[in-house]
Amino acid sequence: MGKRRPSGDGMVRRRKDGCWEGRIVIGHKNNGSPIFRYVSAKTQKELLKKLHQSMEEYQGVDLTEESKMPLSQWLDRWLEEYAAPSVRPSTLEGYRGYINRNIKPYLGNKPVGKITADDVRKLYRELQRNGRQECHPEHGHKLSGGTIRRIHGVFHEAMDAAVRENLIPRNPTEGITLPKKKTAPKQILNDAQLEKFMKVIREDSIWHDFFYTELTTGLRRGELCGLMWSDFDEKHGTLSVHRTIHRQKGGGMIAGEPKTGTGKRTITLPPSTVQLLAQRKKTSYSQWIFPNPLRPEQPTSPNAAYSRLKKLLQKTGLPDIRFHDLRHTFATHALASGVDAKTLSGILGHTQASFTLDTYTHVTGDMQRRASEIVGGFMEAMMVR
Repeated sequence: MGKRRPSGDGMVRRRKDGCWEGRIVIGHKNNGSPIFRYVSAKTQKELLKKLHQSMEEYQGVDLTEESKMPLSQWLDRWLEEYAAPSVRPSTLEGYRGYINRNIKPYLGNKPVGKITADDVRKLYRELQRNGRQECHPEHGHKLSGGTIRRIHGVFHEAMDAAVRENLIPRNPTEGITLPKKKTAPKQILNDAQLEKFMKVIREDSIWHDFFYTELTTGLRRGELCGLMWSDFDEKHGTLSVHRTIHRQKGGGMIAGEPKTGTGKRTITLPPSTVQLLAQRKKTSYSQWIFPNPLRPEQPTSPNAAYSRLKKLLQKTGLPDIRFHDLRHTFATHALASGVDAKTLSGILGHTQASFTLDTYTHVTGDMQRRASEIVGGFMEAMMVR
């Protein structure tokens, strides 16, 4: 029996109940003593097979004794040490919500070093079927494919960090088949609706400039609220995006970095918007381009902008779109008017032009059809000459 033992396993023995048990060294404690992984099987042959598989899995790995900490403890540590320094506070709160609501109730008590790919699959299936554990299944709180994908993104990042910290040999979320994301069609204001919206904002002396600037720049809501006069260059007709305003947990607002790495950008404004802002600057007594009407030392609240949009839409009988759909409206009309995807990508602050193309396939598809018709007409004209 001894000569058939895998190298480095430390032990292979038959227990009193007739089953076979073996172990391999998978790491070391702080005092240098080994950390073992135990494997059992009904036959010696089956045990040796399992041991060889375990040795391949842990090859080149030297785990620490912290691999025994509960997953919930590791996830809390990851949030504070890895996520907090690198993401916006609002994003961090989103991560925390996914972890506390969706991951911890199912797997939080299990040691981080024992989380398997099967555990992850079962978690996603359960979330898709029944939603959060505290929600009764008959309440219908099933999670969408898109939400599962966002939870997976957070879980994957946390377990990647656990690999780097030598808590686990490999990431158990790797290679998991995820549910498809059902993308709802983007809502935009068509030409007639846009004309109706422009008419109603002309009657709103407080909010007109805010919404007009949005419709001619496509800025994110927080970016628009965060604009300062130092960002506006009247001579060159440009606007620089340096910050975004978002709510803090517990109330209040804070200025932070734009959403993406390319979020900091300078965009060229249409002449009408340059003129509008130049006129506005003459009567402004705040550092903010769009200050809080009641507290001009503060920027406009993104929530107040959202609420005002809803009232304007209701007043005019227009579709109940989101604020972000004004950004989609700008982008869609820009592409349809001939603005190329790369230029638009820079204006919107997208990381890649390919993302812009993917986001607005409904527009670019029409553009491609028009282009093919133009090329086809040109070739046909050549052939009859």
